[in-house]
Amino acid sequence: MNTNYSFKIYNSATSVPEEWNFLAASNIFLTREYLEVLENSCPVNMICHFIGFFEEEKLIGIALTQFLFAERLESFGERDQCLKTSVRNFAFKNFASHVLFVGNNMLTGQNAFAFAADVKESKFVKTLHKAITQLKKELKASGKKVHITSIKDFTASEIKPLQAEFKNNYTFSTQPNMIFSINENWKTEQDYIDALSKKYRDQYKRARKKSEGIVKQKMTLDDIRKYEDVIYDLYFHVAKNAPFNTFFLARNHFSFFKEIMQDNFLLYGYFLDEKLIGFNTLIKNGDVMDTYFLGYDESIQREKMLYLNMLYDMIAYSIKKGFKEIIFARTALEIKSSVGAKPVKMYGLITHSNALINHNIGRFFNYLEPKTEWQERNPFK
Repeated sequence: MNTNYSFKIYNSATSVPEEWNFLAASNIFLTREYLEVLENSCPVNMICHFIGFFEEEKLIGIALTQFLFAERLESFGERDQCLKTSVRNFAFKNFASHVLFVGNNMLTGQNAFAFAADVKESKFVKTLHKAITQLKKELKASGKKVHITSIKDFTASEIKPLQAEFKNNYTFSTQPNMIFSINENWKTEQDYIDALSKKYRDQYKRARKKSEGIVKQKMTLDDIRKYEDVIYDLYFHVAKNAPFNTFFLARNHFSFFKEIMQDNFLLYGYFLDEKLIGFNTLIKNGDVMDTYFLGYDESIQREKMLYLNMLYDMIAYSIKKGFKEIIFARTALEIKSSVGAKPVKMYGLITHSNALINHNIGRFFNYLEPKTEWQERNPFK
């Protein structure tokens, strides 16, 4: 018997089916708890939807979408203050300010959907296509026309079934996902240091020497609430200076995340003379450690090599706790490469509601997504 799959779109994480987490088992970023964090402390310009896929009554697949409307944003990245930015902002506001992401625009990697092992992938993807079309209709009916639809982030092999179904979409590749593989023989930070070549061992020693005087502290929920405004300002400073930004987190994001995810969400504060000058966050995702947002005081960052020290700290912690890899995500590719992360090319699909723009979407996309030139490093012996 060949039954068709059906789908249901949910507006709230609390209303998704009971058995949702069985399908999210291997990915914390699809669990009800994480979706609740997203829903309750997501960026001001984002609306999340959750899609359940069914074979008759049985839940066989789950998906996450994020609708971003850029008119609530005051900055799309402030680094290139020139004509190009103003043109880009104009283009963005008028042709790309309503973007529907299938997946998670706040993370790197396949966090878009999951389905049961016995599900036929091509059939699932076809139903996903129907669900996206339906969601766009519903958004339009509520006065929110989707300009751009983007399905992201997939490796070269993961994207193939999607390309087969979404034929009129443009396949794009943005900055790679920087992934750090932990050698199974490493048990301590020292094992990692010993594996570095002399040049990069010297970089490590120099960074550690520079950070003298900085006190690192694992923050509890009470600590995060106490420092919420400082944490937010440090985050905002870094986010605002990124070359291109489509969202800013809500102010309560970190405390709400900690409250719901507890020990799976870690926030470390960095203090100098008892003043919080930086922080980073980690999310435990099975045997993978995901790095999340961070922030720092720029004037101290340079002098103390704070960012590099944070990367070393994340590596040390992940080795000590027996994780297999660290997802360092995008941005700052060269410095991540210098500590041992390797680039993995990621792909997505994009389509525009305007046929003329869609015909030239490749050029349009390259305009919105600035190219990054960087030098890959190999720090190991």
